[in-house]
Amino acid sequence: MSWLERANPTVKMALLLVVSLATLFLLDVRVLLTLYLLGLVAAYGAARLDVRTLALAQVPFLLFAVGLVMVNAVSRPGEPLVEGSAVRVTVEGLVMGVALALRGMVIGVLTVAFLATTPPRDLMASLAQHARLSPRYAYSMLAGHRMLVAMPRRWATIRAAQAVRAPLGRDGRPRLGVRDFGRAAFTLLVGSVRASERIALAMESRGLSAGPRTVWRPVPVGRRDAVLAVVVLGTAVAVVVGGRLV
Repeated sequence: MSWLERANPTVKMALLLVVSLATLFLLDVRVLLTLYLLGLVAAYGAARLDVRTLALAQVPFLLFAVGLVMVNAVSRPGEPLVEGSAVRVTVEGLVMGVALALRGMVIGVLTVAFLATTPPRDLMASLAQHARLSPRYAYSMLAGHRMLVAMPRRWATIRAAQAVRAPLGRDGRPRLGVRDFGRAAFTLLVGSVRASERIALAMESRGLSAGPRTVWRPVPVGRRDAVLAVVVLGTAVAVVVGGRLV
């Protein structure tokens, strides 16, 4: 178990929210790039994510960042980067696009580290304990998360059942078309709706309410969480102040 996995989920979530909101007011490329690199180091060191997993997790955010740079570079007014080019790219738009892209990358790498080191059950229990979240909402979100996790397995089961009944092509593989895909999607939808109904009835029968409840395996808040908060907030403030002074 990594050092970050032992930290309290509510504290980690609060720090993620604070840093993410703070980046919305930053447009300095150097500051944002420094925060992103520090986030990568934290995800690799404190969260113990291997390089391959960390790199693959950055792909969606990187694609989104490239889109932001391209849109802002060609749509914002300002001084042209290259005179007489077929596509007018402005310096101001390029700088703004890079800043917005780095903003998303910072939030992305911190979110990846948070999700990789936070079990859903501990997060919901911690929110109910320390953030005073109603158990009704906490357990509902936990049940919804487990349904989402189970969906790929259910989808694979449905497609395997279709492949057994489908006619074979010349290559010996089952021929599945767009109509079969739609049928599988509809089957998954119906199964999910029925499963959610059963879960809702089970939760109602257990009497989940906003009143006081005991928690099995409570999630503690300790000295480690205070150290984490001081390190994260102190580093973020130091980077921002250093960027302003340089």
